[in-house]
Amino acid sequence: MSFASTLRLHGFQGLQRARIETLQVNVGKICNQACHHCHVDAGPKRTESMTRETAERVLKLLRDTPDVDTVDITGGAPELNPNFRALVKESRRLRKRVIDRCNLTILLEPGQEDLLEFLRKNEVNVVASLPCYTAENVDRQRGRGVFERSIRALRLLNREGYGRPGSGLSLDLVFNPGGASLPPPQESLERDYRERLREGFGIEFGHLFTITNMPIRRFSEYLVRIGKQEHYNTLLAGSFNPGTVERAMCRTLISVSWDGRLYDCDFNQMLEIPSTRHVSIWDINSFSPLARDEIQVGDHCFGCTAGTGSSCGGQLS
Repeated sequence: MSFASTLRLHGFQGLQRARIETLQVNVGKICNQACHHCHVDAGPKRTESMTRETAERVLKLLRDTPDVDTVDITGGAPELNPNFRALVKESRRLRKRVIDRCNLTILLEPGQEDLLEFLRKNEVNVVASLPCYTAENVDRQRGRGVFERSIRALRLLNREGYGRPGSGLSLDLVFNPGGASLPPPQESLERDYRERLREGFGIEFGHLFTITNMPIRRFSEYLVRIGKQEHYNTLLAGSFNPGTVERAMCRTLISVSWDGRLYDCDFNQMLEIPSTRHVSIWDINSFSPLARDEIQVGDHCFGCTAGTGSSCGGQLS
């Protein structure tokens, strides 16, 4: 049964955006890592990158959309885009909460020596990928040596106040399962992370977000290689939880791609499923007209509604 049919079976006549609270901006696919689970298919050899003209248009629309209170910047490694800092500074000038979807190791890359100071000075919320608290599991998913460099980066963040109570500098971590399974309960896993990282490395953080791997792009290819694509898709569909639908992140978010096209979420962006009525940022004068739009759905949406649900801010129920 399709996702759309499943919605109807549970009394939902499709999905409609409520209001736009979060503007998610994917500034490109260039990254210093090439993770096995990456739904963006990002990596060092990718060339897609948001231009200055597109970034300036995004900021103009942001200025004309007062309802948006959060700007969520992602990639690739978003910090590698030459317009990343301008997006951050102007969004903060507009008193928006800014999230940097950080892979941690970018803080140690040549040319990024002042990145941490920039993030701290602009009070950017760091949401950092750390798919496990053991070196073996992280390196298997993200590449050899990534765990050790991630720990070094987390210590640098802590040293600057990130993740420390009362500092006002938010540091949250993201967990993705290593294989064809749903994430465990977020609350209990957060306790495990906190204990292991504190005792083993002296690291503090705010919250842990569990995010279900989407069966698209690189993770889909991985599932095919290990012969578990059908199993995983069946698991997601069979774990549909109607209690997650009203809180799905697409209901309060709009996603802008590196080339300025508009999508209902980052996953639709990667599948090139455009928003219903407006195709690009050049078609609108603010993001407000996208409120109340019908949201485009597909079977990949089972990933956000399986089990306790999944979003860029962690589990939904």
